[in-house]
Amino acid sequence: VQLQASGGGLVQPGESLRLSCAASVTIFSIYTMGWYRQAPGKQREWVATITSGGSTTHVDSVKGRFTISRDNAKNTVYLQMNSLEPEDTAVYYCNARWNFIDSWGQGTQVTVSS
Repeated sequence: VQLQASGGGLVQPGESLRLSCAASVTIFSIYTMGWYRQAPGKQREWVATITSGGSTTHVDSVKGRFTISRDNAKNTVYLQMNSLEPEDTAVYYCNARWNFIDSWGQGTQVTVSS
């Protein structure tokens, strides 16, 4: 699985970004997709997951602000990020999981700063 993440950038606190991750796979719909992030000097942490059936979960720190979604016709998973905070600054990675096998994209930088 090849994953290409995009959509990161530099924004001010309170602004929004939408990350996208396009997957090069034959049957995208069977994969559980996720977003993770890694801030400088910290371990990578899980942010959100969407299953093949469309069920979603989000880490508590982003609930109500971030939303994960997917478009199986476009082989793409999204992360809509609203009300961004400086603490959200990190490299964001998308993940594809199927049959206990993980694949990772290259990451996209999100910087929230005034």
